[in-house]
Amino acid sequence: MHNSAPPASPLRDPLHNPLRFKSPALLVAEAGRDPDGHGLKRTMGLFQLICFGVGAIVGTGIFVGLSDSVAQAGPGVVVSFILAALTCVLTAFSFAELGGAIPVAGSSYSFAYAGLGEGAAFLVGWCLLLEYGVSVSAVAVGWSQYVNELLHSLTGHQLPHMLSAGPGDGGAVNLPAVVVIALACLLLVRGVRESARATAAMAVLKLVVLLLFCAIGFSAFRDGNLLPFAPDGLGGIGAGTTAAFFSYIGFDAITTAGEEARDPRRSIPIAILVCLGLVTVLYCAVAIAAIGAVGGDRVGGRPAALSYVVNEVTGSAVGGGVIAFGAVVAIASVVLAVLYGQSRILMSMSRDGLVPKIFARVSPRTSTPVAGTLIVGIVFAVPAAFCSLDAVVGLCTIGTLATMAAVNTALMVLRRREPDLTRTFRVPLYPVVPLLGIGCCLYLMYETGWAAWWQFAAFLAAGCAVYAAYGRRRSRLS
Repeated sequence: MHNSAPPASPLRDPLHNPLRFKSPALLVAEAGRDPDGHGLKRTMGLFQLICFGVGAIVGTGIFVGLSDSVAQAGPGVVVSFILAALTCVLTAFSFAELGGAIPVAGSSYSFAYAGLGEGAAFLVGWCLLLEYGVSVSAVAVGWSQYVNELLHSLTGHQLPHMLSAGPGDGGAVNLPAVVVIALACLLLVRGVRESARATAAMAVLKLVVLLLFCAIGFSAFRDGNLLPFAPDGLGGIGAGTTAAFFSYIGFDAITTAGEEARDPRRSIPIAILVCLGLVTVLYCAVAIAAIGAVGGDRVGGRPAALSYVVNEVTGSAVGGGVIAFGAVVAIASVVLAVLYGQSRILMSMSRDGLVPKIFARVSPRTSTPVAGTLIVGIVFAVPAAFCSLDAVVGLCTIGTLATMAAVNTALMVLRRREPDLTRTFRVPLYPVVPLLGIGCCLYLMYETGWAAWWQFAAFLAAGCAVYAAYGRRRSRLS
């Protein structure tokens, strides 16, 4: 009688096991080149990484989203910015440690692959597609607002509404949003050196513009404009914190440069922490200057709010035009940085077999993933051109927070599983800091509301289906 072995358990069968993970050493060993041997170039230094981080963070969130946060929290938006920054900083420590220990392009996806397993890593990458896709599209739509503001300041005319807004906002197509995404893609495919130089120049310029705004705003500062400080109480500040969090999305893009930084183990942790500290101080200063100059009721809910404040203070449209120019440059740099990060994450997922191989191909001439960058640009341009994204901003926020919670969890798992892993930076007060980071993420996820939770559940279910149908069986680990 023939005795056959019992079938393998799904958790023991490597073909079907979503808990299989990659060691940090294997992730680093496989990084830097595509299946044909064409690799990325290490050209970014610490200054370029800091500018890249500022370029990824400072944009629509402060130039456009400030008015939404003020509408929720009033002058208490300063507290909202600090609370949102605290959530990011607690997680930024985990990003800094893992970015220095596992310097690869996959960022959160790779960290989850090493700590939480392939299934969780795929869902993290799925959430990153949502985070970067919605943020790029929303940023591009915000860019359109300030292009019209700049044109009005310079010429007295604006683009026709039919060509500067999507159908959901009463137009036909948001042409400026498509243009900024196309320009960013063309610059990215030329090479990372060119992209880094452009990002650095734009980052410096928008910092100068925001400092100029603060100088103008504080020149008209009135204490009474800050009262009442929290018109809707703690609930308003909490809602404002969730809205303000969108202003910080993108800081994790620094870790996607792990294969193109010259000294990633040292420079990535420093760049992350410097960027968040600088941006938090800047956001609070801009919010106080804007509200102190004209009052929270005139800032909240107003499009192109910073230009409006400068026009009111100076009595001239010239200052507002300068702010509008700074916003056009700032928001363009966000599009550039976030498109860069998304193309690198998809490149890492493609190398692992979880998404099609085309995303992993690196051009031998430019040392960039040309095809993947162009595909990402086309996909992101469609919602920017035709969709109103207000309904999915909460979904983007909850997906980003879930990703950050996963990174904190992966850090704690790897501390136990890989105690000898080379770490150039260590999270202080471990494990209190990552646990607090998870707690803050869960709190802000709760504040997004049940509609966002239902959307997120449906989005995760779709991700599980894609992983089961494609990624699980095509994974290189299988």
